[in-house]
Amino acid sequence: MVSSNEAFSSKLTIPQFKKLGEFIHRNYGIQMPDSKKVLLEGRLQKRIKHNNLINFTEYINYLFSDTGQTKELPFFIDAVSTNKTDFYREPHHFEFLREEFLPEFSKNNTHLKIWSAAASSGEEPYTIAIELLEFIEKNPGFTYEMLGTDISTEILQRASKGIYNLKRVDIIPLYIKRKYFLRNKNKNRKTVKVSPLLQKNLRYRTINLTAPLVGIPNDFDLVFCRNVLIYFNREMQEKVINAICAKLKPGGYLFLGHSESTTGISAPVTQVAPTIYKHTP
Repeated sequence: MVSSNEAFSSKLTIPQFKKLGEFIHRNYGIQMPDSKKVLLEGRLQKRIKHNNLINFTEYINYLFSDTGQTKELPFFIDAVSTNKTDFYREPHHFEFLREEFLPEFSKNNTHLKIWSAAASSGEEPYTIAIELLEFIEKNPGFTYEMLGTDISTEILQRASKGIYNLKRVDIIPLYIKRKYFLRNKNKNRKTVKVSPLLQKNLRYRTINLTAPLVGIPNDFDLVFCRNVLIYFNREMQEKVINAICAKLKPGGYLFLGHSESTTGISAPVTQVAPTIYKHTP
């Protein structure tokens, strides 16, 4: 049995970091600059301990073995992917959805298809669902369906459970929390669970945005792909945006993160507001 000290004292050498970084970039498009070495080392030390291995040499050999590619690779991906999200993150996107898009869209349509392409732990798709259910309350007969995807299987399992620390929902107005969140009956556990209403029309699926988007429908009205492109180089950003546009209806909308843009990228979109783009093929 490997002790905690042995696992956590193992160091990732520069050649090992470069080998893993090249693998990550080649297969998942995620850039791994030298500044990420300590972060990657810390996360993978936990995997070394979990697999009862001694050091990074053993871990890398296992990861690239046939068994490791089947059993360990999903956990490796979870370890290297970043999952930072919040409810109502970048609120102007939801204001646009509420005040501009939905009133106009619903004039000629009764069903909406949304893709939350980097759903992470679920805060984004559940925020979208809240806005849609609030709209439907005033516009009976309107319906929607939503797909939430992420490269991390583990993070999507958390999303599907829909359980959050009370602090995570502080930003949400009290009347909304009372409608769409259930407080844990055990008062010592300061958590809430999303209402089944928010999960009813939402399904999750693991997907790599840099790989062919097999099985993803090509008739979405809205795609949220926020704060994921920043981890790709310009070439990969262009590839991903164009692949997403192929899944978006003409006239549909693409939402990017606050530090992302299509400047210098050849893609069939026109900016209509900060980080909001219309598909114009």
